Amino acid sequence: MPLDILKPLIALLAIVNPIGVIPFYIHFTRRFSREQRRRTINVAAIGAFIVIAVSALAGLRIIEFFGISLASFQVGGGMLLLVSSLQMLNAQPAESRGADLAEGSDKVDAGDSIAIVPLTIPLLTGPATISTMVIYAEKTRHWWQLAVLVGYGVVIGLSVWIAFSLSGRIARVLGKTGINVMTRLMGLLLAALAVEVMSDGLVKLFPGLMGTSR
Repeated sequence: MPLDILKPLIALLAIVNPIGVIPFYIHFTRRFSREQRRRTINVAAIGAFIVIAVSALAGLRIIEFFGISLASFQVGGGMLLLVSSLQMLNAQPAESRGADLAEGSDKVDAGDSIAIVPLTIPLLTGPATISTMVIYAEKTRHWWQLAVLVGYGVVIGLSVWIAFSLSGRIARVLGKTGINVMTRLMGLLLAALAVEVMSDGLVKLFPGLMGTSR
């Protein structure tokens, strides 16, 4: 169904939330020249796409290598999404980590490294993003469905590029309050998706739950 096909994209947009990361992008690049900012935007957008594409194409093989069942990964990934959504409901980026932000502040003049750490990882993409792609990749049955997931990585990369390119205008229009409101709305949406992912995994681990729910 069209709605089911769009669920991974909706989840990715909620987790990545480029607009919510704009204040951090402005902070980390405030001393950069225009050319440095442009390069940072390009690297961050490409990096976000690569993380999503690799997670979709190879994520399942990685968890199989470690002997982890998909059902367990769904429950764990769903819990991680729920934690991320709670952070977003408090107007924090879904993938933010205090230590990483401090490290990024020390690297403000480190060029491309700012685009990778902390912008791409963990602020834009991180464990929650990877978990989401692995979970939805398992549900694919045809090569074109996997190609769609990779295509969503392109969409996310473009959204990151557009948001960062328009960061100055967006920040002026929305202001800090507007960005916080949008982050909370995305967090609420992500919480609902997290519950759905966890419920699927729990039913697979404990089939009896299916009978008691009816």
